[in-house]
Amino acid sequence: MNQTLTLRRPDDWHLHLRDGAMLKAVLPETARDFARAIIMPNLVPPVVTSADAIAYRDRILAALPEGADFTPLMTLYLTEATDPADVVAAHASGLISAVKLYPAGATTNSASGVRDFDKVRPVLEAMAEAGLPLCVHGEVTREEIDIFDREAVFIEEVLDPIRRATPGLRVVMEHITTADACAYVKESDGSLGATITTHHLMINRNHILVGGIKPHYYCLPVAKRESHRAALVELATSGFEHVFLGTDSAPHTQANKECACGCAGVFSASVTMPCLAQVFDEAGALDKLEAFASLNGPAFYRLPPNETTITLEKGQVLEIPAPLETGDGPVIVFDPGKPVLWSVRRD
Repeated sequence: MNQTLTLRRPDDWHLHLRDGAMLKAVLPETARDFARAIIMPNLVPPVVTSADAIAYRDRILAALPEGADFTPLMTLYLTEATDPADVVAAHASGLISAVKLYPAGATTNSASGVRDFDKVRPVLEAMAEAGLPLCVHGEVTREEIDIFDREAVFIEEVLDPIRRATPGLRVVMEHITTADACAYVKESDGSLGATITTHHLMINRNHILVGGIKPHYYCLPVAKRESHRAALVELATSGFEHVFLGTDSAPHTQANKECACGCAGVFSASVTMPCLAQVFDEAGALDKLEAFASLNGPAFYRLPPNETTITLEKGQVLEIPAPLETGDGPVIVFDPGKPVLWSVRRD
């Protein structure tokens, strides 16, 4: 007999939808399983002002399949020219749920990010007073820092000083990848949360490099050694209330992944919930999956959990979907390289 697991409908607290033809193709993959998602603002040009966020939200809503029950939670892209008053007003109106900090040059479309953190201090202080979360891409970008050390150095040199200088600022460390980040989150107070992606729970750096370069496993922050992956699984499956799901599902066309300088990003929206069930099942922690995927995120963002549910079923091996066809080209769906025995029941 197949095993089933019913939980409140999940949310995705870190999602890339892109724009145009790509948006129209990938949005249904998220809206099928997720009720809400924090939408990343790193378009070209980025979503910097309230007007930008309104326009982008309207494009997302227009691209939703008919009858879909999905709410985009908008964010603004923090720059050194961001107006604190605009940010506070956008939050007060209900338009935005967070502001995103990209260190300049850290990842896809981050050239407009922050270089001098002193220049954004007035914005951070206004956010702390308003209770508006800051989502951070936690990597330093100095050339002398090894790419596998960028997250740990960011915590020490950037994040901890920001939090100490701005008491009350609510921060989400997005897509954490190291045991260092796990320890920092666990030792911090309730003003700090963290998201973990589907793929960082399932792959380590060997998946990218052993037996030839596997570009569809390449993301930023890059996957680390196995001991770090194990620490992420331990934290995610522990029931710790300040860690929650953020897929960082990030579509790029196959051509832009499989080239001499391939883009960073893993597209996992189509298979996230089966993959998570597999991870939690293997850890003997299926009873903790609802907290990670459906409860902890809303609690941190001060939103109610979803009332509707989804049901996962354990039985046959999940068939990884074929490449998603978009108007820009095909997008490869994340394949963990191991059998996944769970699927979402489609009644």
